[in-house]
Amino acid sequence: MVSQTVELLKNEIPLEQESVVLAEDAVNGLVLVDIINGFCTVGAGNLAPRESNTQISGMISESARLARVFCEKNLPVMAFLDSHHPNKPEDPYPPHCIVGSDESNLVPALRWLENEPNVTIRRKDCFDGYLGSIQEDGSNVFVDWVKKNKITTQLVVGVCTDICVLDFVCSTMSAKNRGFLEPLENVVVYSRACATFNVPLEVARNTKGALAHPQSLCIM
Repeated sequence: MVSQTVELLKNEIPLEQESVVLAEDAVNGLVLVDIINGFCTVGAGNLAPRESNTQISGMISESARLARVFCEKNLPVMAFLDSHHPNKPEDPYPPHCIVGSDESNLVPALRWLENEPNVTIRRKDCFDGYLGSIQEDGSNVFVDWVKKNKITTQLVVGVCTDICVLDFVCSTMSAKNRGFLEPLENVVVYSRACATFNVPLEVARNTKGALAHPQSLCIM
């Protein structure tokens, strides 16, 4: 279904997919977007899979493989974790990934990242990790991470492709194009390590505050 969706899009808009080889003589950074229980672990919450999902499990496996490679090479990794306060709902979605709950924690396959010295973990309370990195003093954890590590190419993986990944990449590209993220030059979304959640219409009808979000109709 994913390949069929991509082919349909290619017929309607100028969509191109291409292979990318990350240069060994540059600083590559890996960004993991919301690979947490609340979006990926069966039965973990309102936006978690209702049953085993091959798209999500494949995304986790590929993201974990990439994270191992980056950590073995001591390259910079940032992991965004969706973490919401119960008194600040994220409309139009039902309560999810509440601060302090296991929903907002990394999936078991990536929990080891918490102990890696090259990994920066940022809990965010909005769709967009770029905006979610803004501190009370106006500084930005993500921007500082890019500049401190002198990252030139950023590889992005995770969930949800059409919401959190998309919003973060759009903000990052805009900031890069305006010169706010030097020396960042390239932002690469690795489709094989991206996925989104699945809320079919029949499930949404029985979940208070939920919107239908069929996985098969979303861009991967």
